[in-house]
Amino acid sequence: MSVLVVSGTGTEIGKTVVTSAIAAAAVAAGRSVAVLKPAQTGVGPDEPGDAAEAVRLAGPAVTPLELARYPEPLAPDTAARRSGRPAVTPERIAEAAARLAAEHDLVLVEGAGGLLVRFDEDGRTLADAARLLAAPVLVVAPPGLGTLNSTTLTAEALAARAIRALGVVVGSWPAAPDLASRCNLADLPKSSGLPLLGAVPEGAGGLEPGAFRAAAPGWLAAPLDGTWSAESFLAEWPA
Repeated sequence: MSVLVVSGTGTEIGKTVVTSAIAAAAVAAGRSVAVLKPAQTGVGPDEPGDAAEAVRLAGPAVTPLELARYPEPLAPDTAARRSGRPAVTPERIAEAAARLAAEHDLVLVEGAGGLLVRFDEDGRTLADAARLLAAPVLVVAPPGLGTLNSTTLTAEALAARAIRALGVVVGSWPAAPDLASRCNLADLPKSSGLPLLGAVPEGAGGLEPGAFRAAAPGWLAAPLDGTWSAESFLAEWPA
């Protein structure tokens, strides 16, 4: 796996922190890593974006690349149109990821919001880029109410497009999870048909970077260069 597409079931669910954790775990495993953010929205010209945040948390060994930046916090197609700037096409995303993959062991492509958010005026999405790359998609999901539906819909959208779904990582696991979150932890694989591949603690992005890098492998399962066990985690948080 040289390219992994990271998509969420929505916005503000911890996708950037999960991407950073995957990058940190891969670097700790001795792999060279790049993080590609095709479209950064809602960030000013001098503000750090998600790719820069991945470098801050995972370390300077990570190569960041941002293809386009739009000032308003909107879907990439809408933000591009309102700014008068060109949209980012799936072809451009795939080309950039392929170039990075030629020089890195792992390229993480972090989407914007959910899988089917529009990137260009033709209505094409991150899923179209993943299909061009023949790359698997990791789904980042929140733990609480509603996640079974949104995660299952995302899994079905991937299957309908013949795109491999690697699994699900819970993007912001609370320190004191409620009953719905604990039940969802066990029900997500049954509902979505995807394996659980990790749970990143709520607030992990606020850790000191050295502590973040040291802890990251413990939040992720073996396919993501980590040591996390779904069985052990479910036993720790029974419904």
